[in-house]
Amino acid sequence: MATRTTPFAAFEWMIAWRYLRARRAEGGISVMTWISLIGITLAVFALIATLAVRAGFRAEFVDTILGANAHVTVYSAPWVSETGQTLRTIQDYDGLAARLRDIAGVTRAAPLIRGQAMATLAGRNAGVQVFGIRSEDLRTLPRISPSAQTAGDIARFDQGIAIGAGVARELGVTVGDRIRLIAPDGVKTAFGTSPRVNAYEVVYIFTAGRWDIDQTRVYMPFAEAQAYFNREGMADEIEVMVADPDRVDDLTPALLAAGDGRTLLWSWRESAGSFLRALDIEDNVMFVILSILVLIATMNIISGLIMLVKNKGRDIGILRTMGLTEGSVLRIFFICGAFTGLTGTALGVILGCLFAVYIDPVFSLVNYVSGGGVWDPSIRGIYALPAKLQPGDVLSAVALSLGLSFIVTIFPARRAARMNPVEALRYE
Repeated sequence: MATRTTPFAAFEWMIAWRYLRARRAEGGISVMTWISLIGITLAVFALIATLAVRAGFRAEFVDTILGANAHVTVYSAPWVSETGQTLRTIQDYDGLAARLRDIAGVTRAAPLIRGQAMATLAGRNAGVQVFGIRSEDLRTLPRISPSAQTAGDIARFDQGIAIGAGVARELGVTVGDRIRLIAPDGVKTAFGTSPRVNAYEVVYIFTAGRWDIDQTRVYMPFAEAQAYFNREGMADEIEVMVADPDRVDDLTPALLAAGDGRTLLWSWRESAGSFLRALDIEDNVMFVILSILVLIATMNIISGLIMLVKNKGRDIGILRTMGLTEGSVLRIFFICGAFTGLTGTALGVILGCLFAVYIDPVFSLVNYVSGGGVWDPSIRGIYALPAKLQPGDVLSAVALSLGLSFIVTIFPARRAARMNPVEALRYE
């Protein structure tokens, strides 16, 4: 009579390991088992690599938004001046900026002048967006501050202008060159408004990490921008930075209360919201698709395990007649199947983590083999493919792979456990 044994006893592991080590001619691991092992490895690798790239792209994209743009832009609703003009400028910009800085959670509030112009040098032209900003405020922008990729001296900002690396490349400009800025709304005369043309020395060239920013942005001293764009005594908006950009909506009531009743807000979530929502949808779809690939890979375990059970039918009959319980037989073959899933998952995690860590040389190799041009920053927005390995993503991939591997292993293992020993030994 069969007696109960301790679950996953040492002899169960010994028998399972013997089956796994046996040669194919002896009824050991089949080709299908190797296929399932490789399939699980590649599926887990693809899942972790995709999740790492997705997290890295999102983090880099958001960081470039928050590092060179306002977390919240404070501007004014239209109002009518004494001369009958309809304006959207802010008159008491210094007072409003001071009140905004006093709000808990606000780290920076800087008045800005914003306008568009044409930059030209030696017959080469580029449309640019000009930001008028004070020198002390420019230095506090994380993505604009001096780094290994910048050129020139930001301390000389009051003596010229700062331009993005893309603008400099488009015009062929280096530090010390003088470029002309042409604005359509210039001097008002009796015959109409004539374009304003001024020449400025380029004293600083920055790289913000975003193609669209580097390709179009020019910073000009605040007072000079007021005169250049006819904003004497006014500012177009207040650029506000907060300590926790993810909770910027919580500061909305306080920011509105600091205004004069005409204050309007535009946060970074609203400006980039549609793109971030698209990223979320894409993330979910990619996870589902890659999860299906993991499921397909784990399904191969069933084929390999069924072949193993068929080849070991005589052994199962002998073990059952010796007193082995159905539970012990089930656990033996469960260990055989789970070992494939566990090994494939471990190898996939290692490959996925190595890919995320060494993504730069891997991407450089792919770019070299393909002849270059794999990553177009004008389309992607950022200059390189980033990867950010997050423990939660790795754990989700491991849990998915192991969970599916263990579940699909149960069915052929139960078939082996329920095999009739008499039938198994009838033709032996």
